[in-house]
Amino acid sequence: MSIRPWRDIQRKKTRKIKVGNVYIGGDAPISVQSMTNTLTTDEVATTNQILALQNAGADLVRVSCPDEESTKSLKKIIKNVKVPIIADIHFHYKRALESADAGAACLRINPGNIGKVERVKEVVKAAKENNCAIRIGVNAGSLERDLLEKYGEPCPDAMVESALNHIKILEDNDFYNFKISCKASDVFLAVAAYYGISDACDYPLHLGITEAGGLMTGTIKSSIGMGSLLWAGLGDTIRVSLSADPVEEIKVGFNILKSLNLRHRGVNVISCPSCARQEFNVIENVEELERRLEHISTPMTLSVIGCVVNGPGEARETDIGLTGGKSGHQIYLNGEKHHVLRDKSMIDHLVDLCEKKQKELLKKKV
Repeated sequence: MSIRPWRDIQRKKTRKIKVGNVYIGGDAPISVQSMTNTLTTDEVATTNQILALQNAGADLVRVSCPDEESTKSLKKIIKNVKVPIIADIHFHYKRALESADAGAACLRINPGNIGKVERVKEVVKAAKENNCAIRIGVNAGSLERDLLEKYGEPCPDAMVESALNHIKILEDNDFYNFKISCKASDVFLAVAAYYGISDACDYPLHLGITEAGGLMTGTIKSSIGMGSLLWAGLGDTIRVSLSADPVEEIKVGFNILKSLNLRHRGVNVISCPSCARQEFNVIENVEELERRLEHISTPMTLSVIGCVVNGPGEARETDIGLTGGKSGHQIYLNGEKHHVLRDKSMIDHLVDLCEKKQKELLKKKV
């Protein structure tokens, strides 16, 4: 048993599948993904955006393939990136066949839009031949007509039934390398659907609150919806859907996982909201620090607290800590008082300490 059992999350053990070189499900780390918003036919812009996502830590990147020109471009794009690419397919099943041949590591299909069972079978055949995974992407906004007629509206039972119907098609074709999503823009609907499909099968789950909104509102909705599911042990890969730069989706995704102690990347900054007791401008310094520390990918913790009320206690629990003081700011290393900062730039000094800590941690790994 953990020494802090109240922090433990028991993840549901799902089947493990492979998307390119990334394992999803089972005991694999929860992967973080995003999607490009460039025209896929603009190969330079799309490649650059994928590389930016890759640098931000994306494990997987989805690319929309609405037409034949896009799937032709996809083949060239895949050759210039390392991260596995998921082809996003809507309406025309032939785009899935072309994407699999182009080297996509996964095909995201929306059953309600793909249509006839025979078409889904052709997609399965192409996936098998190209060692390609599939995501069954059920969405409340595009459920099959017969299910909408049966249930009267998008509801958890309708979404689960849609997923199970298409699971059966894949299983009947001896195909098991797939994951499932049951997305909705309504948090309650999405969460209920995910609980339902998790109870019904053991395939890995791709979590997401679709069309969540802008950077702030979308982050809040996604954190509540996906956070509650992750806390309950559900979810094997996540995508935060924001009307914002896709790189922000990766940052938010990792921050959700950090908050739940499920996966760590980069510097986890613990900082106070500031008040009249602050001995320096906490808000401005933390904002600048977060920007300056984006290049560090090694997990570590940094506390930046404006005064001595909570500063020493937080610093004892972090790798690096700073507590504001009237005659100088106390620096803590590994939970112990180390030195007082008086003349140097606070931000430069903390960035330097974090870079040194990264080197130290990387050496220990070797």
